[in-house]
Amino acid sequence: MSSVYDFEAQRIDGTVVPLRQYEGKVLLIVNTASACGFTPQLGGLEALHQQFGGQGLVVLGFPCNQFAGQDPGSNDDIASFCQLNYGVSFPMMAKIDVNGQDASPLYRWLAAEAPGLLGLKAIKWNFTKFLVGKDGQVLRRYAPQDAPEKLAGDIQAALAA
Repeated sequence: MSSVYDFEAQRIDGTVVPLRQYEGKVLLIVNTASACGFTPQLGGLEALHQQFGGQGLVVLGFPCNQFAGQDPGSNDDIASFCQLNYGVSFPMMAKIDVNGQDASPLYRWLAAEAPGLLGLKAIKWNFTKFLVGKDGQVLRRYAPQDAPEKLAGDIQAALAA
């Protein structure tokens, strides 16, 4: 696989989406959780979606229950929670694994393309973020504690590229 466009993902409603449909857009891909200390970042991600969506940013949320069981609900439960509590209107995908034998191929690729601190490829926690340029290549990986609003400058630069 040579770009994010070589993958597909399943939306939270079960429909399969080829990521090629986002070709030419800037993507912010995030593994989310509904019961995490970082869960309020959903509001910040929605703010980025509102601010930059018209310019070509697409935020993609991927719920994951691999970190302390912080997203145990069904896809329907997660979708309702995100909408009701944070007004999420960006695309939410079906729950996935981001590490281990059953890790999503997309997340295996993202982690290999942009390793974390000390070159570690594993995702350390919920709300690890990947910024992908219009060409489908990973531009940067952000730590869970990096607040969405702090990514605005990098997003603007990627949109202008």
